[in-house]
Amino acid sequence: MNYIIKAIVAMACLFFFESCIINNAKKQECIVKQIVVSEVYTSNAADIFFKEANGDFYYINRGLEKGLKFSQLENMVMGKKITLYLYKFWFGHQSNHISQLALDDEILFTEF
Repeated sequence: MNYIIKAIVAMACLFFFESCIINNAKKQECIVKQIVVSEVYTSNAADIFFKEANGDFYYINRGLEKGLKFSQLENMVMGKKITLYLYKFWFGHQSNHISQLALDDEILFTEF
């Protein structure tokens, strides 16, 4: 009986963690947020991060591997208001994963 409970808990954990992976995001699954960029930086994993003055940050997963040019992007958005489409998980939590990034009417990055 104990093995059955452990198996059920393991399956539930796998389902939960699998649901946290973002694949093929759609606009209707995103929250639109505007921020003023106070810092832009990268990680060892080729992610590109955008930070607000209040410390909140958002990222483009593997942005450098997707062909984005860090210095060009930094020059375009630093100190400016950008529009982000952030994925919203089925359980209601907003991720920091950027599915689309726009500056004014220009889309600088999109997964759609």
